[in-house]
Amino acid sequence: MPAELRKHAGRHYAIQFHYALPDDSWSVELSEAVPAPAAWAETTHLPGPPFLAALVPDEDPDLEPTVHVFSPDGHAVPYEIMQWFMEEVADQVERCRIAFEQGEPEAAQGSCNG
Repeated sequence: MPAELRKHAGRHYAIQFHYALPDDSWSVELSEAVPAPAAWAETTHLPGPPFLAALVPDEDPDLEPTVHVFSPDGHAVPYEIMQWFMEEVADQVERCRIAFEQGEPEAAQGSCNG
């Protein structure tokens, strides 16, 4: 599961991509990153529990992507981090739509996440 990390105002955030099989969609998840074990010299942070998830359908171009909020206690998201997240979601939507247009829907599943 690829993840991208970004630091903003002293906090670490992560965006993680994975395929959500029950939804036939790519999931793009935003979380606050948590420290990695000290023994992991090359990795300082890992994705934590997601508080935002965008589902990007890749088998039906008529289905709209959706954003789900998982934050029962509330979670303030800095504008710069939200913009970063939405840019990643928009890129994922574009990749999935291009893959769908170029071939068979099942081929899009393997090629959407870049």
